[in-house]
Amino acid sequence: MPMSPGPSPARRAAAVLTPAAVAAAHIAPAATWLPVVRRRFPRLAGVGHPAHVALTFDDGPDPESTPCFLDALEELGVRATFFVLGDHVVRHPSVVRETVRRGHELAVHGWSHDRPWLPAPAEDVRGLARAAGAVRELTGRHPRWYRPPYGILTSGRWAAARTAGLRPVLWTAWGRDWTAGATPASVRSAVAAGLRGGGTVLLHDTDRMSAPDCWRAALGALPGIVNGCREAGLSVGPLAEHGVPRAGNGGRHASGADRPR
Repeated sequence: MPMSPGPSPARRAAAVLTPAAVAAAHIAPAATWLPVVRRRFPRLAGVGHPAHVALTFDDGPDPESTPCFLDALEELGVRATFFVLGDHVVRHPSVVRETVRRGHELAVHGWSHDRPWLPAPAEDVRGLARAAGAVRELTGRHPRWYRPPYGILTSGRWAAARTAGLRPVLWTAWGRDWTAGATPASVRSAVAAGLRGGGTVLLHDTDRMSAPDCWRAALGALPGIVNGCREAGLSVGPLAEHGVPRAGNGGRHASGADRPR
């Protein structure tokens, strides 16, 4: 009996290429983590009104460190946007409520702080929906913004954000405040190197995903960052006041009723 011919070379190649193509499609959007790529997408980077700077914090809430940031911001007369993790929100609801009570904006940083190297679209959708739901349950408001952990915005996370009604926002300047060697001076210097009017600053209000006690460097840098912006004629506040352009509005800045809901 003649042997059946095996798969053709083309089919064998397709079997090898298909997983590679899926992986590439999954991770390719994460190139926006790179500054040179992110600059090509100002809306995603959080570029807003040129007279305003958006101040944002990731990885909280943390019952030890977040209240210190709330006190410092109140003393400075500044409100900010806190990108929170869903699993921390349910563990520390009182910190979340206090953050909102003091006038700050809550946004979503995911359910947990994981690295999404493998495609998991269903898990992405569930995690973001769960995190957004936790914020909504405590605050009565559906969050607007989403920043993925490590800034790794995969295709699955893009789709999950859309499903959850969240807009992805990264940053234009960061303080590199997660490192063991960070100091208030180094954080201020790193922010100043990348900050312009209309920019979005990324800092961290906890060290849970970073070097121990590194949050103190970000906290110590806050007055210098805020005052430096004010001396340059820039106002500082949350993303809700940043005027990030809406899609299809011809580049106008969202303001008042024109802002996304």
